[in-house]
This record gives sequence, C-alpha cells and structure tokens, in this order.
Amino acid sequence: MGILSSKLAAVKPSQTKAMTALAASLRADGKSIITLSQGEPDFATPPNICKAATDAIAAGHTKYTAVAGITPLREAVVEKFSRENGLTFSVDQVTVGCGAKQLLFNALVASLDEGDEVVFPTPCWVSYPEMIKLAGGTPVALETRVENGFILRPEALRAALGPRTKWLMLNSPSNPTGAVYSRDDLQALAAVLRDFPDVWVLADDIYEHLVYGDAAFATMAEVAPDLADRVLTVNGVSKSYAMTGWRVGYAAGPLELIKAMNTVQGQSTSHTCSIAQHAALEALTGDQSFLPEFRKAFQARRDLVVGLLNEVDGLSCRTPDGAFYVFVACDALLGRTAPSGKRIETDMDFAMYLMEEAGVAVVPGSGFLADGFIRISYASSEEELRQACSAIAAAVAALAA
Repeated sequence: MGILSSKLAAVKPSQTKAMTALAASLRADGKSIITLSQGEPDFATPPNICKAATDAIAAGHTKYTAVAGITPLREAVVEKFSRENGLTFSVDQVTVGCGAKQLLFNALVASLDEGDEVVFPTPCWVSYPEMIKLAGGTPVALETRVENGFILRPEALRAALGPRTKWLMLNSPSNPTGAVYSRDDLQALAAVLRDFPDVWVLADDIYEHLVYGDAAFATMAEVAPDLADRVLTVNGVSKSYAMTGWRVGYAAGPLELIKAMNTVQGQSTSHTCSIAQHAALEALTGDQSFLPEFRKAFQARRDLVVGLLNEVDGLSCRTPDGAFYVFVACDALLGRTAPSGKRIETDMDFAMYLMEEAGVAVVPGSGFLADGFIRISYASSEEELRQACSAIAAAVAALAA
C-alpha cells in the first residue's frame, strides 16, 4: 500500500512551474535561456508599497492577525469593489489569502462534495482542473475556439450544466489566451445561469487592470446583480501591482461561503503574512498612477510580440485584449523534423525544441488543455522579447518539412 492518496495521484504538476524550473536549471548550467514561461511582471514593486512593508515591520506589525486578514485591508477591499466595480460588501464578506490561488482552492474545498462538477472554458489556467480534483470535484472542460476569441458561448455552457454542476469558473482577462469577457458576453452567460439556480460563479479577476485598446473589464456580480448571492469574486495584487512574491489575494462573496473559506484557511495556512497585508493595504489605497504606465508598457510589448510572431511561417496568434500572454498556434509545425533528426509531434515537443534550440522557455498549450499551441508571456523587457522572437523565428526556419 503506497503512501500517496489516489486523489493526489490524479493531479498533474504545473506545466508553467515545470518549464520555468527547467529553464532555471539550464541557466544554472551555463546555458542562455530567456524565460517567457512565467506569469510574472518584470517591473519592481512600487516603492510606496515596499515602504509600507518596512514601516509595518518598524511598527511591530509582525504578529498573528485574524485568519481573514487585518480589518483595514478588508475595508480597503470593500472600498475597491465599490469604487471600481459598483459592488457592495460588508467587511465580513471579504477574506484575504496567500494569493488569489489559495482563495480559489479554499472555495473549492469548502463547497465541493465527491463527484460535484465544476465547468470552465478551455484553454484554461493550468491549476483549475488540478485544484478541482484535489478538492474532490470533477473538472468539466468546455472548449472555446480561436475564431470566437476564446470566449465561452452560452449554448456550450447550457449543454454542460446538470444536476451535479456546482460552479462555473471564469477567468477574465484570461490566462492563457488574454480573452476579455465583455458585458454582453457575461449577460449571455448570466441568462443561462438563471435557469440553473444551484450553479455558482467563481469570477477570477486577477488580471482586471491589464485590459487594452477598446476592451473594457466587467465582472459577473456587477453585470448580473441578481446572481450576486451566488458569485465569489476573487482578485489580488500580484499581477497589476507587480507583487507576485508578496502572496496576497482577496475575495468577496456571500457570508456563508466566506466563513467556510476562513475555516479551511484557519486549519491550513492560517492568515496571510502580516507584513505583506500592510503592503497590500498601501497598494489598494495609495498612489495608483503607475497602473496606466504598466498597462501602456504591456500593450506595447503585446503589439511587438504579436507582430513578430505572426511573421513566422507556421505560427499564428490573435491579438489578446488583456493579461500579458500571447497564445500562439503551432499546429502547422507539428510533423516537422528538427536538425537533430527528432520529429516534432506535439506542442510539448515544440516547446522543448524552443528551449534547447532557441534558448527560449515557453509553455505548451496542452498544459492549458489546448493542444497545438504555446503560451508566451510578454511580461519581459522589449529587448528580451525581440531576442526571443528572433531566436524562435530562426528555430522554426531550421525545421525540415
């Protein structure tokens, strides 16, 4: 009898973490690798936020806090939701976790019984199906199509919902596609959900501030207020505020669910780092002028990468409306042969070929439940992105038909 549970045996490691770790290992061995596999802004955390952390240490804010987070931070989250999203919550309806990721997991653990189904559009973040399995649920992937902008269609949602469906998980802007759900898109999905009163919505809004051009951010509880009593809205400071390592996320929703999530967290990690909470408080209440600057830089990088990659014969990608990823179709290259003689059969083969031949780390689309693609993060300097795209183009040109 083995030590590992059958539940864990069904869970796959994160492809993004695996590719990033491999890139780090190769770099440690002296190989030049440009890492475009990780969803992490290259900007420094703004200095006012860092100062808030050192001030918190100096003030002695280094003790335990409430599991749900310090009251001033939860009050700031209430104000943020009111100011930016038109949503009204009490402080008790807000909880703070060690990143948005933990809050997603807490919600699933707190709500799923064995066999409960969670539906989500694909391509999806690599952790969604694995979190659902760990929580005892059954992941139900709903394929979206590039010609629809990777947006889940209401008819596909209706066909997937049933008596065991507990959640719809919706990430907008999306990792990995950068798709942004418009108000009309969300209203169309809400119309379906009204016919299924037992299905809840988990709105993963972590890339909220990273929306470009004419696209506008919207979230389900705002667009469909009549569904708000079964919507959990999750967000955080990691992506927009360049605070990935600080590990602070927040969520707001119905009180019963928030209390249950606090019970899960109280018996696992307890509260989020007290110092990081004070930094997040400054992030939400302090100077916000850097956000448009970050967004402008990301949009320029997006346009650069999309333009360069679409010039490569065999690669194609749509211009994403948000986040900082380009989801690149590489299926036209499958079946070709590398200079080493190895045949490129899968998107994983192609990703490994780019790592070895071009010195560029990307993530295969299969990790996001979408074969025939690679995901490239453009959260790097323009210089690195130019070098990476040039190396990718040269590596593709070296493939034999």
